[in-house]
Amino acid sequence: MKKIIKHIVIIVFLATGPLLMQAQTPPHPNGGGGPGSGNTPVGGGAPVGGGLIIMLALGIGYSAKRIFESRSKFAE
Repeated sequence: MKKIIKHIVIIVFLATGPLLMQAQTPPHPNGGGGPGSGNTPVGGGAPVGGGLIIMLALGIGYSAKRIFESRSKFAE
């Protein structure tokens, strides 16, 4: 009986826990006047293009390696 009550208490806590929790409001973009002026995005003005090119190059290299290995295995 104690085991059943223990499970019921845990289930009730897990079911009502999210209803009682509240998230904080998000910060204002640029923190209200951080470095530089203007309304920069929250993540900053980091460029994404350099990382995208690197990932594409690695993906092309990996797929070329896999194709080369599969062709050499097929030839044997």
